[in-house]
Amino acid sequence: MRIIFMGTPEFAVPSLQAIAAEGSAFEVVLVVTGADKPRRKKNSDPEPSPVKQAALLLGLPVYETDDVKSPEFAAVVAAERADVIVVAAFRILPPAVYEAARLGAFNLHASLLPAYRGAAPINWALVNGDTTSGVTTFFLQKRVDTGSIILRETTEVGPDENATELAGRLSEIGARVVVDTLHRIAAGSVEVLGQDESLASKAPKLDRDNTRLNWAQPVAALHNFIRGLALKPAAWTTFEGKTMKIFRSAPVVHPPEHHSAPAGTILVDRGRLYASGSDGWIELLSLQLEGRKPMEATEFLRGFRHENESLKFV
Repeated sequence: MRIIFMGTPEFAVPSLQAIAAEGSAFEVVLVVTGADKPRRKKNSDPEPSPVKQAALLLGLPVYETDDVKSPEFAAVVAAERADVIVVAAFRILPPAVYEAARLGAFNLHASLLPAYRGAAPINWALVNGDTTSGVTTFFLQKRVDTGSIILRETTEVGPDENATELAGRLSEIGARVVVDTLHRIAAGSVEVLGQDESLASKAPKLDRDNTRLNWAQPVAALHNFIRGLALKPAAWTTFEGKTMKIFRSAPVVHPPEHHSAPAGTILVDRGRLYASGSDGWIELLSLQLEGRKPMEATEFLRGFRHENESLKFV
């Protein structure tokens, strides 16, 4: 079976490796990924995507593009005469591309569709406090993330598991599901399931606006928001006019011996850093102040000197 694999970030790498590990059963004739670009810092040297790095180590041919709608790209895909196109964390493909595969094109999505259609399913599942998550493979069609479901696999989510940790687990689960999906397509034994539109929900792209902490929320919601955005792009707030990213937190079971305070109030108590939500206090464990490196809250507090008892996050 001739396969074109399309993906860019680390999440897609285990799937590519799992397909390649199947040996002669599946021939990866082309790996498509995003173009080299600065990946650690904005002004750093361009670097290959994680998928490109993995493909080169596997000795697979690579095609880079950031314009999947170009006629040139459609021609490259068509020329490979692929049986199946596998997509994992790539771009939205036009019909001219995904219809070129003889047996179809399918996507690996990091949610239990139809829940969390969109660019950031892992993040929004955690922000919403979901206790289960999973992956889905589905055939591509014109409307994004709406195609017929091939396979799903569910996993439990830990109460303090963050988005980076869950993404790592789902990428490994997804790799197994991708290989299983390919075997079923090869055997002609796929039984698809239509998506129930009444159960659909959205997972919009993360931006500066929707990643800002709202301290007026309950503590449980603040904790879920922080872990749902960790480690990237990270929940953020402002501290004395500077952006502060919060990476790790803990709801306070036994509140500090202080009265309630307006939302966002900062409290330093016995060498620990707290902030107030609408219904209590949350401990901040790991953070990064603009212009400084990421650090544990205990390290931040060593340089923290302020006499203003009403200091707040905003």
